[in-house]
Amino acid sequence: MRELAHAELADLETERRGLERRLQQLLLPKDPNDERNAVVEIRSGEGGEEAALFAADLFRMISRYAERRRWAVELLSSSAASAGGYKEVIALVKGERVYSFLRYEAGVHRVQRVPVTEAQGRIHTSTATVAVLPEADDVDVQIGEGDLEISIAASGGPGGQGVNTTNSAVQIRHLPTGIIVRCQDERSQIKNKARALKVLRARLLEMEQRKRDAALCAERRTMVGGGERAEKIRTYNFPQNRVTDHRVGLTLHRLGGVLDGDLEELTAALQAHRQAELLGQAPAQARQG
Repeated sequence: MRELAHAELADLETERRGLERRLQQLLLPKDPNDERNAVVEIRSGEGGEEAALFAADLFRMISRYAERRRWAVELLSSSAASAGGYKEVIALVKGERVYSFLRYEAGVHRVQRVPVTEAQGRIHTSTATVAVLPEADDVDVQIGEGDLEISIAASGGPGGQGVNTTNSAVQIRHLPTGIIVRCQDERSQIKNKARALKVLRARLLEMEQRKRDAALCAERRTMVGGGERAEKIRTYNFPQNRVTDHRVGLTLHRLGGVLDGDLEELTAALQAHRQAELLGQAPAQARQG
C-alpha cells in the first residue's frame, strides 16, 4: 500500500513538473514575426560551379518542404549560373506560420560530395548561404518615392525566347540605405517592380528590427556569415549519406529524404533547442526586472 502511494506521488510530481514547464512555455514572449510569410534568399558561396548547383539543391529542398506543409512558393528573382544552378535565387513562401518554421534554415549550409565535373573522384566541399526574412507589410515599412532610384533594362541571362525582347528588368536602389534589389524573371515591368519592392520591404523591415534588437543583429550575422567553409549550421555529406545540424548536434543518415524536403525532425529539434534557450533566459530577465 505504501509502495503504491509512493508511486502515485512520483507520478503526480512528474505531472506537476510537466505542467510547470508547459506553463513556462506559454508565458514566453511570442515573436510577432512567427505568423508572417517569409522571403528566402539563397546564394552560392565558396565552391564555384558546385556551389551554384548546391544552391539549387537547397532551393528545391525548401520548395519541397513547403509543398509538404501546403505552403505556396513564389519565385521573386533568380540569377542562373553558367553551368547550372543559381548564383542567387529569392522566393516568397506563403502559408500558415511560415517564418516560425523556415527561420531555422537560415545560415551557411555546407555540402561534401564528388562534383559531376570531378574526373578523379575527389570529394569537394562547397557552401551556400540562406537568409530567411519575415515578409513586410506596407504598414510596416514606409518608403517615400524620393527614396527610390529605379532603373529599367532588358532582362539578361538564361530564360528562353522572349526574355530579352522587352525592357522588363527592374533594379531598385534605396537611397537612404544603399540597398539594391533587381528582379527580371517576369516579362512584365510592373510585376518585376512589385517583386523588387517586396524584397526591399523585407530587407528594410529586418534592418529596422536589428536596430531595435541587438540580438537580432547577432542572429543575422550568424544567419548569413560570409559563406566560408568554416562557417556552417549544417553539413550534407553525400559519401556517408549523412546530414548533421551543428547547432543541436543532430545527425541523420537519410540525406536523400532531407534534400527532398523532409525537414520535420530537424525543425522539431531546433524548435526545442530555441525554446530551451528562451526558458533559460527568462529567469535571468526576471532577476534583472
